[in-house]
Amino acid sequence: MTAAVRCDGVVQIYKTRDLEIVALRDVDLVIAQGETVALLGPSGAGKSTLMWLMAGLLRPSAGRLRINGTDVSRLSPGALDRMRAADIGVVLQNPGRNLIPYATAAQNVAFAQRAARTDRRRAAALLDRVGLGGMRRRAGAMSGGEQQRLAVAVALANAPRLLLADEPTSQLDDDSGRAVIGLIEQAAEENGTTVVVVTHDAAVSRALGRTITIRDGKVGAEGRHGEEFVVVGREGGVQLPPEFHELLPPGSMARVEALPDGVALRRAES
Repeated sequence: MTAAVRCDGVVQIYKTRDLEIVALRDVDLVIAQGETVALLGPSGAGKSTLMWLMAGLLRPSAGRLRINGTDVSRLSPGALDRMRAADIGVVLQNPGRNLIPYATAAQNVAFAQRAARTDRRRAAALLDRVGLGGMRRRAGAMSGGEQQRLAVAVALANAPRLLLADEPTSQLDDDSGRAVIGLIEQAAEENGTTVVVVTHDAAVSRALGRTITIRDGKVGAEGRHGEEFVVVGREGGVQLPPEFHELLPPGSMARVEALPDGVALRRAES
């Protein structure tokens, strides 16, 4: 089966007048169709950059990124726009950036659907799920939390194959957050939507099937079924979780010992 997302040695470099900033370095990652994934990690680690690449809003500086089997770096701007409209739902971190400010909630969803009359029932159901059914105010006059919920409904309007959401619960109270998480889970279960969410919300990461931790622009760890694993990079390196830095501080020398099922690192005595 074709992967929903496949990164092979993806590098992203931001260039300014005086320097280059490496945001992602040699990211190798496969996300299967229908998987639900939480992207975790400290601020500035590269999570949002990776999501922007998946959305086709950036092109990788090096490496290959394929969405549903298509190499996005080889698409023209027009083809990228068509792919996003047909297959990808995106929730950007600032909810107002996802919306038409002078349109109502229903009009925003209808525009995302390019709605025919047969789509109106689905639009109404989406808005009801996020507590905005019957809302008449323009999106620009809504509260931040209302805009956040509407942005998720808009992103799901076309039943996308891939949903990308950057902190979709960051401005929500607990009840609204649960409603958004439920809507995302429903999309994955009923439509087979692949979900990738950047989040610091523990409730979101618990609800999704897999966690991927980005540290210093690389995939440092993964979590499945409540268990955390380090990830071996293409050059053979691993990033130790922060809780082990006291045992092996940066710059430490360590011996590598072979075991029947792997290797052990043991601090070398100075």
